[in-house]
Amino acid sequence: MQQTFEHFIVGLRFQKVGKIYHFDASASRDLQVGDFAVVETSRGHQLGEVVQLVADPPPPPEGAWKPIQRKATPRDLVLRQIWQKKELEATIHCRAKTAEMRIGGVKIVTSEFAFDGSRLSLLYSTETDTKIDLRNLRNAMQRLYPRSHVEMRQIGPRDVAKFLGGMGACGISNRCCSMFLTEFSPISIKMAKEQGISLTPSEITGMCGRLRCCLVYEYEQYVEARKNLPKRGKRVVTPEGEGRVIDAYPLKETVVVLLDKGTQLEFAHNDVQPWEELENLRKKSQEPCDKHEGGECDCGKASPQSADAPPSPAPPLPPVSHTGDGKPQKKKK
Repeated sequence: MQQTFEHFIVGLRFQKVGKIYHFDASASRDLQVGDFAVVETSRGHQLGEVVQLVADPPPPPEGAWKPIQRKATPRDLVLRQIWQKKELEATIHCRAKTAEMRIGGVKIVTSEFAFDGSRLSLLYSTETDTKIDLRNLRNAMQRLYPRSHVEMRQIGPRDVAKFLGGMGACGISNRCCSMFLTEFSPISIKMAKEQGISLTPSEITGMCGRLRCCLVYEYEQYVEARKNLPKRGKRVVTPEGEGRVIDAYPLKETVVVLLDKGTQLEFAHNDVQPWEELENLRKKSQEPCDKHEGGECDCGKASPQSADAPPSPAPPLPPVSHTGDGKPQKKKK
């Protein structure tokens, strides 16, 4: 699939399960999915794999896409393999230096060499939010690897779990973050509540110690399904009588209702009507008809005029006269 517009944009991935970055490959239009290319990044020269040809690219960041320098050569690929084999050795050396210097609260997770060995990144995590001075450790590693520019890079607990891999908290053979998650979505406790999941920490916490990434998988479906269901605590009318909603099952589209007679039953949302709406309809049905202008209608309701008219006056009483003792006396005809 070749692009016909001015820029030829491709998506590169620098790790097996990593984020995709877009680059301008206008100078290397022969690139195909599966090829490797050399690009300049904030971390020096990197070797990335082409994983997509972008037909409709988003707006470029910072005004322009970074260009691809060249297509990777067989020599570049061999160099990449050589330096990758030295990454475990660098990690072991760094852990040994950390213990030798008695630097506490720091865990060296892994090491990453640039494909040509020009840069060595030592990835670590800390147990606290307090910043730890690692300049002496970096200098010690720089003396061990003088040909590479050494840098210390802190990563979060989710990235640690991604690098280490292993079985997930749910029992899956490999963690989601190590298999297919290229980015970490924001997760909140609200997502667990919306799906009716137990808030027990052991059930919603992953191996990284953070809320499980899978809480976001079905969250939008639950939110959309709940729009058609009455909320908990609302009074409803069911085929078995009136009651109050005490629970809901969004994916089944049913609700559990505590009836006024004391029993609990589950109903489909089509069989449940909000009590407030029915009450409003009942009140409206008792209001006078407002369609009497220009003639009478046959709805059976009274007209607004007749409903608002004042009551007819009572018939007059017969005239009376008073006797001398002040008692009233009927007037003789």
